[in-house]
Amino acid sequence: MTIIKDISIIPFDPKYAKDFASLNVEWLEKYFVVEQLDVELLERCEENIINKGGYIFFAKVEEEIAGTFSLIKVEDNIYELGKMAVSPKFQGHKIGQQLLQFCIRFSKDQGWLKLLLYSNRILENAIYIYIKYGFKEIPIEKNPLYKRSNIKMELTL
Repeated sequence: MTIIKDISIIPFDPKYAKDFASLNVEWLEKYFVVEQLDVELLERCEENIINKGGYIFFAKVEEEIAGTFSLIKVEDNIYELGKMAVSPKFQGHKIGQQLLQFCIRFSKDQGWLKLLLYSNRILENAIYIYIKYGFKEIPIEKNPLYKRSNIKMELTL
């Protein structure tokens, strides 16, 4: 497995909004279905994430967007790590782990208290990586934000 060294992680730019949506729709359709909340966040990401105090970042390899994730504000100092996706073309190069490392550093630099995430146990590699970086499973709500979610995790920063 080769690790791509010349990756840059860049903040949201409206010109990449379509990449944010397409990368996420691609994996959602592969494993699950695109839910209404996904549509709202992906199609109007600036309005529903950025303008509400959240963040979106992209992994860029040369001039190509290779991956993305968002930090969605839940409340002061608590954010949901969501909408993380890596293009199939770039999978297997540890880009997801580089995005996660960046996410944790960024969150600590902001002085936040914790990160939350929702996932599904069939995504074994993702869950393994979250645990590797310190996320712990916590009880999930009776009616989670996403129907596909069957695990909720948090990282105390």
